[in-house]
Amino acid sequence: MKSAVETLDPTKVKLSVEVTYDELKPSIEHAYQHIAEQVTVPGFRKGKVPPRIIDQRVGRPAVIEHAVNEGLSSFYAEAVRENKLRPMGQPEVEVTQVPGLVPAAAGEEGELHFTAEVEVRPEITLPDLDGLSVTVDDVEVADEDVDARLDALRERFGSLVGVDRPAAAGDFVVIDLVATIGDEQVDQVSGTSYQIGSGNMLEGLDEALTGLSSGETTTFETVLVGGDRKGETAEVSVTATAVKERQLPEVDDEFAQLASEFDTIDELKADLREQAGRIKASNQAVQARDLLVEKLTTETEIPVPAGVVEAEVVRHLESEGRLEDDEHRAEVTEQAQTALRNQILLDTLAEKLDIKVSQSELLDYLVSASRQYGMDPNTFITTLDQQGQIPAMVAEVARSKALAVSLRKVSVVDGSGAAVDLSEFIGTDEEDAELEQAEAEPTQPTDAATDFSSVAFGEDSADEKA
Repeated sequence: MKSAVETLDPTKVKLSVEVTYDELKPSIEHAYQHIAEQVTVPGFRKGKVPPRIIDQRVGRPAVIEHAVNEGLSSFYAEAVRENKLRPMGQPEVEVTQVPGLVPAAAGEEGELHFTAEVEVRPEITLPDLDGLSVTVDDVEVADEDVDARLDALRERFGSLVGVDRPAAAGDFVVIDLVATIGDEQVDQVSGTSYQIGSGNMLEGLDEALTGLSSGETTTFETVLVGGDRKGETAEVSVTATAVKERQLPEVDDEFAQLASEFDTIDELKADLREQAGRIKASNQAVQARDLLVEKLTTETEIPVPAGVVEAEVVRHLESEGRLEDDEHRAEVTEQAQTALRNQILLDTLAEKLDIKVSQSELLDYLVSASRQYGMDPNTFITTLDQQGQIPAMVAEVARSKALAVSLRKVSVVDGSGAAVDLSEFIGTDEEDAELEQAEAEPTQPTDAATDFSSVAFGEDSADEKA
């Protein structure tokens, strides 16, 4: 098989492929077998009809068409691999020459020629990581941070007590609510507890309830956010049947013993300060990651395949039933372009850093993802494998790992210019080396669903794109 690549633009190529008759021959033989099982010819059992009879009854062109359709994806995938292309979309294939439409002498059957235009990952030039620096916020735990965590803990152990006064921000109000449009009642709730300021029901509800005492009723207009009349303006009548405030326990040693394993409030506060410090340190790592991506995208020209973006936009809008919403389309297009630009950046970064995804790293990611979906890990992994999604999961892990490895190479400092150690969150090269060595040692898989030894980590799957 011969193939050649013509670059049409930075994100699109035209692949020209020539396949000899001998290479197509297995597909032709399989086509005859398949057709023989489908047709009924007097005097022949199904599956036993000779090729010459099939040529007479069905026609040689139909056989060749069947063979070409069957073999095209594998020839395309082989050409993609040979030319080291990275398809990002589906190819537009045109068959320009078909061999063997009529019986011919050996060597004179002709060849299969086809072209495939496909959007690919563009070649981009990344800046030198060793010369980059990002500045993150200082890790300073203020008394306010400790107080906020302490108040959150007190709320967990607080109790709601009825009060005889107008409702205020933070109060819990038991409400009866009726929504109408014209003369039609479209929604009703009764006995629902709502905290003023939470903003998780209807726009305007917080303002309507503020100042309302138990037994009082008020009305307001709002746009419905759910149901059959979603998006329409309704008049809402709300009655406060009870007003309650949350009473918090006193900050003392007794509370520390109730809410924690500590005997004194000072010990509890010290632990809360440590927790706040760990969270701020973790936030430093997240901030460093985001700043590095921002810096790399700013300093790198990254063209995005327009067709891939449009396909994602259409898919998104169709799922929401908003194909005709031009304003929303513009928002989704910008989001899709940003996401695709980041993907191209991180895939290129992973390739440049020669990122390897170990079986244990992939398994950890999949188990974590299964918990997010509330699924059994083995069931989740088996489902992904059956859907051919494991390579996509490998790519996700590779992107995350590429960012972690990159952060080890750049200079990360705080506001004072002091170096920030993120090794707790991004690991070290030594740890990666130890993991690779451990993975290289022979092990006995305990479950077929978690055995990924056959997955080609880091390789693009051209067969999936065909």
